[in-house]
Amino acid sequence: VQLQASGGGLVQSGGSLRLSCAASGRTPSSYTVGWFRQAPGKEREFVAAIRRNGDTTYYANSAKGRFTISRDSAKNTVYLQMNSLKPEDTAVYFCAADKFLIVSSIGQENHYDYWGQGTEVTVSS
Repeated sequence: VQLQASGGGLVQSGGSLRLSCAASGRTPSSYTVGWFRQAPGKEREFVAAIRRNGDTTYYANSAKGRFTISRDSAKNTVYLQMNSLKPEDTAVYFCAADKFLIVSSIGQENHYDYWGQGTEVTVSS
């Protein structure tokens, strides 16, 4: 599976962005897809994930209520809608995928086998 993340940019605090993760290759719709982010000088952290059925989603506490993850299986694309952005959301955002993830592994980057390149999000105050 190949992943291509896009949609990053510069936005003011309180603004919105929608990130996209386009998948290609072998049956990408059968994979769980997660978003992670890495701020300068910090470790990469989990943001959100969505199961292949599109009905089950997971969020980090920092994303709950502001971010929404969704998928369009027909387009093999997963979206991360980010609203009410804060300067602390500034980071490089990565999408990742894996086929076999148990719930306890959803937020752990080392359990994802496939990664896209990052897309940079900068939130100005």
